[in-house]
Amino acid sequence: MLSYKFPIYPNKEQREKLDFAFDMCRFTYNKLLEELHKQDKIDRGEIQHKLLELKVQNPDLEGVYSKTLQYECYRLFSNLSALTRLKKNGRKVGRLRFKGKEWFKTITYNQSGFRFERKTDKRGIIHLSKIGEIKVKTHRPVSGNIKQLTLKRSDGKWYIILQTDSNRTDLIHGYSEIGIDLGIESYLTDNTGKKIDNPKTLEKYQSKLSIMQKNLSKKKKGSKNRQKARRQLAKMHQKIVNIRNDFIQKTTTDLVRNCRFIAVEKLNIKGMMEEPYHNAKNISDASWNRFLQTLRYKAGSAGCEVAEVDPRNTSKMCSNCGAIKEMPLYIREYRCNKCHINIDRDHNSAINILKKASVGPERACAEGMKAYPMNQEASGFSPR
Repeated sequence: MLSYKFPIYPNKEQREKLDFAFDMCRFTYNKLLEELHKQDKIDRGEIQHKLLELKVQNPDLEGVYSKTLQYECYRLFSNLSALTRLKKNGRKVGRLRFKGKEWFKTITYNQSGFRFERKTDKRGIIHLSKIGEIKVKTHRPVSGNIKQLTLKRSDGKWYIILQTDSNRTDLIHGYSEIGIDLGIESYLTDNTGKKIDNPKTLEKYQSKLSIMQKNLSKKKKGSKNRQKARRQLAKMHQKIVNIRNDFIQKTTTDLVRNCRFIAVEKLNIKGMMEEPYHNAKNISDASWNRFLQTLRYKAGSAGCEVAEVDPRNTSKMCSNCGAIKEMPLYIREYRCNKCHINIDRDHNSAINILKKASVGPERACAEGMKAYPMNQEASGFSPR
């Protein structure tokens, strides 16, 4: 499904209705979770029936669209399934937690209860049941049939996320075949030696974040000044996220438009962050996982192929003769003792990545390479 995210601008009365709908959905979720905790053996049917009892006991729930309340039951069991999967993967997990007001940020209209109209190139209207018509800023047309609408509240700003049954058709792949090596100093280096600098967004705003965090810690808990300081800090964090995502979207789009085959390393990012190199913050700021997910999604939409290869020895192996030598992180140039080639470390690694991915589909499985076919689509990302 293709997703579109647009800002909306409710008036004072509509904001009150939206806040009320969010509070009622949060109340419903917490009550259903309370019923779940009481059960020795989980009975989904009984919990779904609890929703009818809640409506009788709390007439205020009639002020919220019924399918939006029903979706909270689906959300509850989706969260429960996610915890179960984490537990099966060996992660330590506890019980589901009740949602506080600051931790409940979305409600969903599933299949009905809404109508979207695009009036001009940049303006539209969304009609929501029990809330009314709200102005929408639309920066691009919506294709396909809208199957679901999610309302998101983020520090005083409101957004809608429309999910449609359409596929992306505007992105067309190029003709190059490249291997890319992800890094910290240079965000990525390809097999031709081309580098893209790392924006290091968090580092640029670290001093401002520190000042704002200290300012927040000095405010009295529960005071209006503390709420104001918290909102300012949240806006700064959101700005950092937006800059980082903008860089990722533009970079991945350029790669797909220029290439028909892209080889990348299959990185264990969590394991790399746990290594004693004091580099976890930089790795987290680089957001490699989101970059790779976005790249796979766009490549699948454009008919481009992305292949993941085993990263073993890609930095240690000479791209010219195949000799292997130790390469500590602080050594940034590869000097082969056998063929005497001098080459940038990341450039050498990118060449090796492409060579590993070029062994063909028959040998790919034997060498631990994962290839994504041209018709693959990834969910959860809105294309740029």
